[in-house]
Amino acid sequence: MKGNAGSIRIGIGGWTYEPWRGVFYPDKLPQRRELEYAASKLTSIEINGTFYGSQKPESFRKWASEVPDGFVFSLKGPRFATNRKVLAEAGDSIKRFYDSGVLELGDRLGPVLWQFAPTKKFDEADFGGFLDLLPRAIDGRKLRHVVEVRHDSFCTPQFIALLRKHNIPVVYSEHATYPEIADVVGDFVYARLQKGQDDIKTGYPPKALQAWAKRLEAWAEGGAPADLPKVGDGQPKKQARDVFAYVIHEGKVRAPAAAMELIRLIG
Repeated sequence: MKGNAGSIRIGIGGWTYEPWRGVFYPDKLPQRRELEYAASKLTSIEINGTFYGSQKPESFRKWASEVPDGFVFSLKGPRFATNRKVLAEAGDSIKRFYDSGVLELGDRLGPVLWQFAPTKKFDEADFGGFLDLLPRAIDGRKLRHVVEVRHDSFCTPQFIALLRKHNIPVVYSEHATYPEIADVVGDFVYARLQKGQDDIKTGYPPKALQAWAKRLEAWAEGGAPADLPKVGDGQPKKQARDVFAYVIHEGKVRAPAAAMELIRLIG
């Protein structure tokens, strides 16, 4: 990586998955050491459990203690905030989420991913009301947010303009049915790679992984891959950006292998 580029962190969704035992995790590795092992091979993990319910402060502290310096978790924000008719009424759910102990992750805390249902359509006032609720800092700690939208109505320049107003990126989703929006917004990029195949040892064919490595590097260096679809007008400011990329396909047995190969390619 060039010296003026942002950091690139690559990982998977979660770390507890029985089919990984004996494939990604060594045989007889105690389950209590799976996070420690995964964090030794990857540079980030997206925590999914926070989407479904509150975690305890001691859980966040424990997770932070089991990963090395420089490792970063991303967290899914709670579904109680995003799965609602009126998004501007999510303030209490967002507050409860941050009050649950999220900041106990310390410098291991990365972006919070706010994921919306595939049925949720773009309404500028409604969505803007939600973005207004997201705290930019708590107790002097800067927070990062990213949104994942999964309805085609978001493929409009008005959506990108709204995100730029709030300086909040949109997830680039590589998915069979969800919209792919690669417009760069803010100071980081977040990608979810969801087309991996478990019948390929590295999850993706070598050429596909090489192409992804180049895209991640382009983002980190302040550019934008020319081969990914954009829906907004104008160009973002050219600046080094941190990049978070997660291999999360349906079968996911080979997701760790794909993530590790991407880390190797970027070097």
